[in-house]
Formats: sequence, structure tokens, C-alpha cells
Amino acid sequence: MSRFQPGPGWKTGVSPGMDWAPSASRDALRLRAWLNRLVREFFHARDVLEVETPVLSLAAVSDPHIAPFHLEFSGRTDGASRTRWLRTSPEYPMKRLLAAGMGDCYELGRVFRDGEAGGRHNPEFTMLEWYRVGWDHRRLIDEVVELVQAALSLVGRQAAMVDIVDYRALYARTLGIDPFTANDDELVAALGDIVIDPAGLGRDDWLDLLMTHRIQPGFSRDAITVLIDYPASQAALARIRDREGGFPVAERFELYLGALELANGYHELGDAAEQAERFTHGAAVRSGLDGDARPADANLLDALAHGLPDCAGVALGIDRMLMAMLDAPRIADILAFDFARS
Repeated sequence: MSRFQPGPGWKTGVSPGMDWAPSASRDALRLRAWLNRLVREFFHARDVLEVETPVLSLAAVSDPHIAPFHLEFSGRTDGASRTRWLRTSPEYPMKRLLAAGMGDCYELGRVFRDGEAGGRHNPEFTMLEWYRVGWDHRRLIDEVVELVQAALSLVGRQAAMVDIVDYRALYARTLGIDPFTANDDELVAALGDIVIDPAGLGRDDWLDLLMTHRIQPGFSRDAITVLIDYPASQAALARIRDREGGFPVAERFELYLGALELANGYHELGDAAEQAERFTHGAAVRSGLDGDARPADANLLDALAHGLPDCAGVALGIDRMLMAMLDAPRIADILAFDFARS
């Protein structure tokens, strides 16, 4: 694709008191359309199939730190639950397609998360998720970087450096601590003058806070940073391997463009029994946080038991990508109507 050129129309979004009007400029909305087209051309050229999966589900997300929306269906359900959950990602149904033999596929669509609204978050946002059969997460990293570079080229930019760094090494070089062996007091001390209420926080929470408050802000604007080999306790739906001479690690990566986290990918877990155990653990953690009970995705477990092909998958935030492309300080600047105007 050629480079995006700004066109005629409104330039700076809305004026004070114009709550009916878009929160983004016309050029930001045009660039979104260009990016969507680039995504589709990118995967078409690689023979990766576009799919659509349900927005409403009988099951909810397993991650205890992600809050889903739910609603009550008023029509006929033939005995099934009336409670349906708005998806926080298309991951579970896409894995069911993979288990059925779909092959390489992607989805570009809206997802929903409760309680997330602010400068970099909107309760509904656009996610790109794709899966590559026969790939591991390291091979997938190269494709994600290629897509991000292609997106940047639309606005005449390119990431000057791609830094693929081990999780343990990153914490050591930036904070001087070992995230695998440091105790909670050492992790809290590494926050320096940043004060956080410790109520309900565990080890992984402190590690996440160090990333968001101490490490992430230091990433170079024009660099792509890819973090690999996470602690096994942060595996989510990724495989775990025993690293020679060290601790077990999750085959997971996160990709940052500057200080913005754009993508989260896994060498996908295909073991139904282990996934069921992780669902149970997540439910226990969530119960300790808010007592909220959510139904686990039995269909996903059945699909894994049937057989998920060896694959890697990744989710990339389109809105975050647009923020990075335009150096936009707020997610509202790239949304037609942000949460306050919806």
C-alpha cells in the first residue's frame, strides 16, 4: 500500500461543548480504514483466512483480572443459561475452529471489557487475533513485527530497532533484580517512590506494576521491544517449558511499540487437563478477589480434548496501534466516539 495522505475535513476532533460530535479527527478515522485494509491484504497474501466468531458466549474469560460484561437473553434457550457473556477476545471460539481443522485464520473485530476506561482504555475496542498452525511463538514474533512495521510505513515511519529480550534479563538490566527469585519486599522496594496499596496484591501483581510503572515508560519511542520467556505463573493459555539450568518459563511474548503494549502471544497450550486445572486456579483467584462466579468454557476444553494442532497465536490491539502511528496521547483521539460520547 502507498503512504497515507491526510485529506480535507475536520482536523482536531471536537470543540468543547460538542458532545454529539466524534472524539477523533477525520484523518484518524480514515487511517483506521487504511489500517483495516492493510491487515486484510497482509493476511490474504499469506493465505490466512478471515473468520467471524460469536460476540456472545455461554462461557466467560478465565483470566481473573479481566472483567467481562454479561446480559440476560429473553428468548428461547432450550434449557441453556439465559446469561450470555460479551467476549473479551475471540480466542476460545477460534481455538475450536482450529481443533475442527480450519487451519491458519484471523479475526478483526470488537471485544469488550468492563471497568477499563481511561487514557489508554475503552470498554469496547478493536482486536486483531490470529493463529498459525505448526508455528511456535518465536516464529510468530517475526510476523507480528512485520505487520507492525507495515502499519508504521503507512505514516512514513519505521521502528529503528527490534529488541527481543528475555523477561529475566530485562528486569535485571533495568531494575537490578531477579524477577524469578526476588521476594515481595524486594519487588516493592524496586518501585522506589511509587506508592501502591498492597491490599490483595500478589507476586505477579508486583511484577506487573514494575513493568507498567518502572520499565515500560523507558522504552524508546522508535523501538519495538518483544519480551519473551515469562514466569510460568504468568502462562495464561501458553505452554510451559523447563529452561535448561533455570526456572520453568511460559512460551509467551508481549510486543511493545515505544511504551505502548500492542500484542500478547503464546505457543498455545493444547492439553485439556492442564487447561482445566488453570481454569480452576483462575476461578479460585477470582473468588478471592470479588467472589464472582463465571462459567468455564466447556466447549473449549472439549475441543482441546479432541485435539488442538500445534500452533501459536497472538492478539494485537488495533486502537493501540493507531495511537502509536499518530502519537495520540488518548485512545479517544482515534475512536469515532469514545466511551464518554457513546
